[in-house]
Amino acid sequence: MAKIFCIANQKGGVGKTTTTVNLAAGLAQIGQRVLVVDLDPQGNATMGSGVDKRKLELSVYDVLLESASIGEARTRAEKAGYDVLGANRELAGAEVELVELERRDRRLKGALAEIEADYDFVLIDCPPSLSMLTLNGLTSAHGVIVPMQCEYFALEGLSDLVNTIKQVHANLNKDLQIIGLLRVMFDPRITLQQQVSEQLKAHFGDKVFETVIPRNVRLAEAPSYGLPGVVFDPASKGAQAFVDFAREMVARIETMR
Repeated sequence: MAKIFCIANQKGGVGKTTTTVNLAAGLAQIGQRVLVVDLDPQGNATMGSGVDKRKLELSVYDVLLESASIGEARTRAEKAGYDVLGANRELAGAEVELVELERRDRRLKGALAEIEADYDFVLIDCPPSLSMLTLNGLTSAHGVIVPMQCEYFALEGLSDLVNTIKQVHANLNKDLQIIGLLRVMFDPRITLQQQVSEQLKAHFGDKVFETVIPRNVRLAEAPSYGLPGVVFDPASKGAQAFVDFAREMVARIETMR
């Protein structure tokens, strides 16, 4: 059965999509079956996987409105090595349409239950706001992976996210927990980043992943070529760090079972 994880952070611009597609590609490289669910109307995870969001016949929008199943709507990202349930601008309208519907916060959970046996991992790329879309992701997931920069304001955003996860855990999803914090865009030459990194480890202990993702130009360039950095430049430090992270993720799941 698939392990379902949200990649979430209520702060924007922290590398959620970069983390989602590169972790997916890293997991695929080490032999895992992966589905990426793009819950962001901008569709960046879709495009960053090499799938053209403008040409999608069916998307996560159709799945949430129950006019299509994930089996019908998913697309193969051939070069990246995993499946994608894509998103485009239509998804922005789903926010309004879901408000009127029954089980509006559990639509994705029901859809994922039908295909769980097809995958080892399902990674859900959430938008930065706490919206009905994010709520669908959190309600579906076994846990949350939190990518964060080691900067002061990131710590403030983290406390908001922890409170949100506690509320969802109490009211909607008893399985939900923080799987781990991933330090991204890390530059060891900056003293503040080292200090925040130490604070994170002191406060969250083994919830902080051992792997650190360095600030890396090749990871930033990759989306413009419609590829995860792991595929675009496998020799880059960023790509190698994400493959290491994929291995750490698989090892951590083994200890959770």
